Amino acid sequence: MIKTLRSVISLRKFDPNTRRRRLAKCGDIDDVRLLAKRQLPGGVFDYFDGAAETEWSMANNSAAFANVRLQPRVLVDVSNVNTACSVLGQSLPYPYAFSPTGFTRIATSAGELAVAKVAARHGVPYTLSTLGTRSIEEVAKVSSGPLWYQLYVWKDRGLSRELVQRAKAAGYKAIMVTVDTAVFGRRDRDVRRGFTLPPKIGLETFIDGIRHPRWTLDFITHEPITFSAVAGRGDVDGSTAITLSDYVNSQFDASLSWRDLDWVRSESGLPIMLKGIQTATDARTAVSEGVEAIALSNHGGRQFDGSPAPIELLPEVMDAVGNGIEVLIDGGVRRGSDVVKAVALGARAVMFGRPYLYGLGAAGELGVEWVIDYFNAGIRRTMALVGATDLAALRSNGALVERG
Repeated sequence: MIKTLRSVISLRKFDPNTRRRRLAKCGDIDDVRLLAKRQLPGGVFDYFDGAAETEWSMANNSAAFANVRLQPRVLVDVSNVNTACSVLGQSLPYPYAFSPTGFTRIATSAGELAVAKVAARHGVPYTLSTLGTRSIEEVAKVSSGPLWYQLYVWKDRGLSRELVQRAKAAGYKAIMVTVDTAVFGRRDRDVRRGFTLPPKIGLETFIDGIRHPRWTLDFITHEPITFSAVAGRGDVDGSTAITLSDYVNSQFDASLSWRDLDWVRSESGLPIMLKGIQTATDARTAVSEGVEAIALSNHGGRQFDGSPAPIELLPEVMDAVGNGIEVLIDGGVRRGSDVVKAVALGARAVMFGRPYLYGLGAAGELGVEWVIDYFNAGIRRTMALVGATDLAALRSNGALVERG
């Protein structure tokens, strides 16, 4: 009996790192999300997690992947699976990139620097937002990986010119123009909380701070949070508490149109990706305007609540543009199989933001590492299980995908 017990009982090695122990119990992105929810004050979590109005579009972004079914092929040698791809002339080890997210430092003081460092270690493109809280140059300094710069076009075109030229000088390889923010969507969670950037200190904040001491200590012992790209410009740098909707509506250029893309290109000298395309008609226009890439995106459901899920839109767009432009999707991606489904339908790659924000909020750099490992393993495993040895096989073999 003792011999039998010895054969089945073994003590798990204790990991002294609390964050790593918690991550080890996470099975998927939803688990990491719940861990982040426990670690962050309610208003901070809701800012990352929330979406426009009823949040139907956000939920549909993820749910729509269930309507795409991969049909496994068997007796295929999948001992070597190649997940590499190319986006905007850059070789990537996996077909995904990190989307731009604003005000990342409210998750943890390192903010964008933590995310960019982890992304660089894995060759994942990191996109810095115009509303980032670490500067263009700070991010470039800590990253040896692919960097893209996301541009909101300001009413002050001189400021927009300065930003894209700084990005090019710092080594960023593309400009991502977000085109779905002519006005700011209504985000009811933020309205209910009276949420501002940076967060105001009030009675509820004090109570939340006591309940989240690690976050509170980190927040109060580091420099004030501002929009670092425009630091020092008191009217636009977010150094005073603001509601994001008022800020966007007062500062961003609602007159932005197709004719402005040549200006962005001439000022930056970099390839352009349009993020926020939501119709096949606009995708065709992007091709005719000479845009290098588009991201089908509804801003994670944070703008118009009723917009199509990017994965639903993808087949129609691919039929419309063929190989005339690189097409990515952004929104609802939560696991490696989602990435594979998008590629099988013709996408060059996918982008996501919330998953790495959940990881950052849950456990800092360790959490972002967990998210990358989770996606990488999921992509490799899914490709092996459906009998695809590389991404080209997914796109060329129509039997691999069925749309519900």
